[in-house]
Amino acid sequence: MVKNIIYGLLIFLPVAVIAELTHADPLLIFVVAALAIIPLAKFIGEATEELAHYTGPKLGGLLNATLGNAAELIITVFAIRAGLLDLVRASIAGSILGNLLLVLGLSLLVGGLKNGVQIFDRRTASMNATLVILAIVALVIPSLFDVAIQDNQAAELGLSEAVAVVMIILYGLSVFFTFQQSKNSPHVPVVHGEAVDEAEQHTPKWSIRFALGVLAAATIGIVFMSEFLVGAVNHVTEQIGLTEFFIGIIVIPMVGNVAEHLVAVQAAYKNKMELSLAISLGSSLQIALFVAPVLVFISVLMGNPLLLVFNEFELIALIGASIIAAFIAQDAESNWLEGAMLLGVYAMLGFAFYFLPAVA
Repeated sequence: MVKNIIYGLLIFLPVAVIAELTHADPLLIFVVAALAIIPLAKFIGEATEELAHYTGPKLGGLLNATLGNAAELIITVFAIRAGLLDLVRASIAGSILGNLLLVLGLSLLVGGLKNGVQIFDRRTASMNATLVILAIVALVIPSLFDVAIQDNQAAELGLSEAVAVVMIILYGLSVFFTFQQSKNSPHVPVVHGEAVDEAEQHTPKWSIRFALGVLAAATIGIVFMSEFLVGAVNHVTEQIGLTEFFIGIIVIPMVGNVAEHLVAVQAAYKNKMELSLAISLGSSLQIALFVAPVLVFISVLMGNPLLLVFNEFELIALIGASIIAAFIAQDAESNWLEGAMLLGVYAMLGFAFYFLPAVA
């Protein structure tokens, strides 16, 4: 049912193209382009999963790790090209917050109401939670030290690039470690945002050629929709009063990750908390240690250097969310009240970001 609704949103793909070609209201273009990205992101995820059946678990896991946040990565690349660097940084922070508070909170709430107290593997969850805290620390370091070197642009960029290199190395090591652990682990093997449930493994439903075709078509679709979306941002901020910061930290992450979020909630509803936690914690880890540093180097190549320097509001929210998620993972059990509290924190942050004036 949910999958059919997501696929139904494909109707907005031609609508967005027509609206762009006819120079329609920018708000209309922004909305329909955002809605069209949701099913396209879903298709990228499905095509990647199908290819993983042919490539084997190692290469398949690498594909999942690389393409898991393809939609958001493409959107932010266009934002970098447009010079909307504050929106890019906000979307990085927003994706992490969305996974740790909104997705995890909704998963715990729905799963708890359906199944009562839910038990999950403490070792895997704790490891992912620890890695998330490490990733947040990596994001905090350039922001803290930027105060001392902000008058030296070369030093600022050098620090961000050096930290980005270390982050990518750590991400690669964490993926390698996960591969090693999954060989002998009796639990669900997890690769940062993706998981394999042994009970639900099935034969591929798509051929390699068809999966590659879907992957290519969905990626091209997201490229065009992202260009439409980013091109309308400035008009939307003026027209309805939303700040670029709010669009980046709340709207963009939701658009790029809705399909993945629903999978996490459905897994919790089916009492598969290892899978649900793998998606919420693993996707946060992927954004922080892979997407963010990759964007730093992409931005340099595009001539609009992106510094990993976040404002104090983003830092406080990120640190708090990572600590809360780590505490929840420590006791190896969850309930609906924990989920409600996480959602409450996300709602309060959402209101705060909404009323916050433009952040320089």
